[in-house]
Amino acid sequence: MSQPVVTRIAPSPTGDPHVGTAYQALYNSVFARQHGGKFVVRLEDTDRNRYNAASEGRILDMLDWLAGAWSGIEPDASPRREDEFGPYIQSQRAGMHRQYAEQLLESGAAYRAFDTPEELDERRKAAEARKDSHLGYDRRDRALSREESDRRAAAGEAFVIRLAAPLEGETVVRDRLRGDVVFQNADLDDKVLLKRDGFPTYHLAAMVDDHLMNVTHVIRAEEWLTSTPIHKLILAGLGWNEPEWIHTPWLLSAGGKKYSKRRGDPSVEDFRRMGILPEALLNYLGMMGWSMPNGEEVFSPDDMVQHFTWERVSLGGSTFDVTKLKWLNGKYIREVLTPDMVAARLQAFRDEYDSAPAVPNDASFQAVVAMMLPRFETLAEFWEKTPYFFSETYTVTDKAQKLIEDGRELLPSVRAALEALPNFAHDTTEAALRTLAETLGLKPGKIMQPLRAAVAGTSESPGMFEMLEAMGKERVLARIDRVLA
Repeated sequence: MSQPVVTRIAPSPTGDPHVGTAYQALYNSVFARQHGGKFVVRLEDTDRNRYNAASEGRILDMLDWLAGAWSGIEPDASPRREDEFGPYIQSQRAGMHRQYAEQLLESGAAYRAFDTPEELDERRKAAEARKDSHLGYDRRDRALSREESDRRAAAGEAFVIRLAAPLEGETVVRDRLRGDVVFQNADLDDKVLLKRDGFPTYHLAAMVDDHLMNVTHVIRAEEWLTSTPIHKLILAGLGWNEPEWIHTPWLLSAGGKKYSKRRGDPSVEDFRRMGILPEALLNYLGMMGWSMPNGEEVFSPDDMVQHFTWERVSLGGSTFDVTKLKWLNGKYIREVLTPDMVAARLQAFRDEYDSAPAVPNDASFQAVVAMMLPRFETLAEFWEKTPYFFSETYTVTDKAQKLIEDGRELLPSVRAALEALPNFAHDTTEAALRTLAETLGLKPGKIMQPLRAAVAGTSESPGMFEMLEAMGKERVLARIDRVLA
């Protein structure tokens, strides 16, 4: 009987959750669900210089938010859902990592190096000055006898444990998407496995944890492909089998470079604050490097589970286009969610991100939502475009102010015509204002533009007559009075 599929993501808690973390979580969870397997989240926090304690919670909160759209991305095991293979925070496993570093040392697959950081920096600068093509560790402590190494360690001299990479031959990585990738061993570095502070590096910790957690498929970003020969050597040194390696294509920013929060590309939290729906973000990430058999652009992760194959993954790298993500989000707002669902999402978004008073989710609010549906692509954009519906303290744009001044002499007649109406239904206000324009010998726009500016404080709004009906006679007349005053 074959081993059950186990996949994992192992993000580092160093800042806001990266879009790449969500991307890898989607691929790993889709593949695990497709095979009835297990999806694990492990936090790789051994880089103590860049570690950010708050980031741990934000990464897990991001996955909870995405799981609100698709439960399949909720991990089966994580720091919030421990099982017998935990703990799932890497630093809490440091004792295990040291144990296996010692095992590699005993077998001769690794060695102690006693160089100080200052010595390493000096030698690196010298290598750069002579334009040395190999700027890795110069391996000088690799020649130490085991007796000398043990003596210096017993005397309390600080050291790291380094991998003893082979100096000749080749290491072949079999990647599911790329086939056999050949690395020349002469180009490999003797990577640090255990640091001077006793913490493991990612290379050692990830391989130990993957093995102990029964990970069968390592699905991760393409940038890790060049580290895979090191990981193979660590596994071989410990006598363990390899997982299947699958390195997914780059996510690229609009400029063609790797998508990176360090270069200012938006994080998942940025998109959440923008009012991107988790359904739309998962859908868009699913389009990065993979496509549905019939080319559908709107699909769910469940659709991915049904149709996903690695053969349909493109290796060219995919550009993450924020404009297209917003467009797709707009399609979800208009075509996938019901108006009632959109209204509820808008309410929840305002409660989370806006300090303004709550707006009741009543019939009048739902009418505004229905009216605005063709006019916004994100939840934030709705609230940015509609302040005049819900408050009397909204900004009047410069363009609107000019329209008011240009049409000020017409507003008293407009007000009188509206005040005389028996109701403020769409058809009633339209007929009255068109009749007024005809009586004054004007095109309807000459009346509508200053009225819109006076009522909404902007030259852009939904249909005039729908807006008047939604706002009601009393509020419309009051705003005209305020402008005239």
